[in-house]
Amino acid sequence: MNPENATYVERPPQAGLSPTRPLYWSIRRELWENRSIYLAPLIVTAVVLFGTFMSTLMAAASGPAGKAIVKPISMAPAPIMLATFIVGFFYAVEALYGERRERSILFFKSLPVSDLTTVLSKAAIPIAVLPAIALILSAATQLILLPVAFLGSLSRGANASQLGALLPEPVIMVYGMTIHTLWFAPIFCWLLLISAWARRAPILWAILPVLMIAGLEKMVFNSWYFMNMLKYRMGGAIREGFATKPGTNITRFTELTPLNFLSSPGLWVGLMFAAACLVASVRLRRSREPI
Repeated sequence: MNPENATYVERPPQAGLSPTRPLYWSIRRELWENRSIYLAPLIVTAVVLFGTFMSTLMAAASGPAGKAIVKPISMAPAPIMLATFIVGFFYAVEALYGERRERSILFFKSLPVSDLTTVLSKAAIPIAVLPAIALILSAATQLILLPVAFLGSLSRGANASQLGALLPEPVIMVYGMTIHTLWFAPIFCWLLLISAWARRAPILWAILPVLMIAGLEKMVFNSWYFMNMLKYRMGGAIREGFATKPGTNITRFTELTPLNFLSSPGLWVGLMFAAACLVASVRLRRSREPI
């Protein structure tokens, strides 16, 4: 039988199988097939670790330690988290498109795994798995650098108690990654929707229409409301979740504003949009054929 002309019937999960098991194994399959999910953050972490290590040693050797040593360690997680966002962006835009392009969708639809489970497993990578990887690597980086900073402080006669400014870091990292994950969820779900719909160049379909809407608004109404909305979606998590300006080093619990974040309309509108994109992605995967 020609596999391209075969009709595959999606079978329900086997009796007695836990509802979470297909999702668990689907996520593991994504990790097996897309090694860049964890290799790229590992490479960035190695670079950050080396650069921050050298910066910490130079700060300790140039004079009294204090903030000069604390700041590089505090800022080390930032590039790691940025790297996971970039990986998640390119993963999401190719996730459902790639299986149609490679025709592997014919095989996967023959398995007892629903379209909902498949889409949720792919959405879980940028929304849950990559943030978890970023947190683990960021925490490991700071734990490795902390003894270096401590010894550097003592060698220069500085007060090592100033390193106590790093104590809130784990809580701040978890909080910051959580709010950014929730805030960026509609972006990743939009990319998954485009990945399920587009027949060619999904990354262009994901970006160009957005830019065209912003340009058309400027030409017709001479305003930037749509572009400002996009800027708010990219940077609004910091504005709503922290009582500080973007780019400021956050070191105190008093700078966290979780109640303000949870009461933000932008959060809930974004999550509803993300849910709508996931529902549409499931329906599209059910009806889409290989390219």
